[in-house]
Amino acid sequence: MSSSQDVRPTWQARLPIWRSGSAADCPSLEEGYEACRAETRYWAKTYYLGSLLMPPKKRRAIWAIYVWCRRTDELVDAPDAANMDPTQLHQRLNQWEERTRRLFAGEVHDAQDMALWDTLQRYPQDIRPYLDMIAGQRMDINLRRYRTFEELKRYCYRVAGTVGLMSQAVMGLDAAFYSAPWSRCPDPTNCAVALGIASQLTNILRDVGEDRERGRIYIPQEELARFNYTEAELMDGAINERWRALMTFQVQRAREWFRRSETGIRWLCKDARWPVWTSLQLYQDILRVIEENGYDVFSRRAYVPRLRKLLSLPVSFTLAQSR
Repeated sequence: MSSSQDVRPTWQARLPIWRSGSAADCPSLEEGYEACRAETRYWAKTYYLGSLLMPPKKRRAIWAIYVWCRRTDELVDAPDAANMDPTQLHQRLNQWEERTRRLFAGEVHDAQDMALWDTLQRYPQDIRPYLDMIAGQRMDINLRRYRTFEELKRYCYRVAGTVGLMSQAVMGLDAAFYSAPWSRCPDPTNCAVALGIASQLTNILRDVGEDRERGRIYIPQEELARFNYTEAELMDGAINERWRALMTFQVQRAREWFRRSETGIRWLCKDARWPVWTSLQLYQDILRVIEENGYDVFSRRAYVPRLRKLLSLPVSFTLAQSR
């Protein structure tokens, strides 16, 4: 018998309620999962690469969760959203929240809904992280600046830490977690959230240049002041010693959040450790590229070459074999 196993309720088939047209129009589960696979591959190449290291059932579930998250994000960040006022955007999110609540109750409207409904039956989880992510999108409507890191951390939890919670249900915990002395076992929920926050902090640093074009600055205002780097300089893309010092601090903090997540990864089910370690390694590579680019995130996107991504696979595989 394997030393690790998924510990979760036994999945039982249930039929969702189809709400878009006749029964003949209802997509099959295979169509739903294939739609999610294609969308994940197109929009999230690095994420998709990591997902391929999982067993087929788990990777399909991860694709379904990713697509729901991307759809949620696009309600505020898609090109057509730029032409909407805040009231319209909030209404969009209200409708999406109601649709999500109905989906958890078994009501589906398209192929991607079908895939997520099936995922929720196989890997039961609470609706709260999904509602929290929608709340994170509301923050992007209401806030263009963050005064403190505590405010930014709340945002990072909502838009990315929640993904860790959603995915945790799919990853599963090693059976050894439940028999180990409590003093050895970290809180897996905190570790999952930490990985999401670390990834979002990395995204923020990589996308400083793009975000300023949308009028958004995610680096906390009090930290800009601490390093004597002005908002006007950021909007102009000024790279000087003060900017480098500020970015060094930001990169180090993101790495600290990655470190917080590592103890939890070690207790995941063995078939989930490799892809999660790979994701962590690839995101940390983005931080290295930012450093190699001299912290120029205004005119150069921190891009990890494909060969470098592939070379990280044996490293993450080795990490996945041990606790």
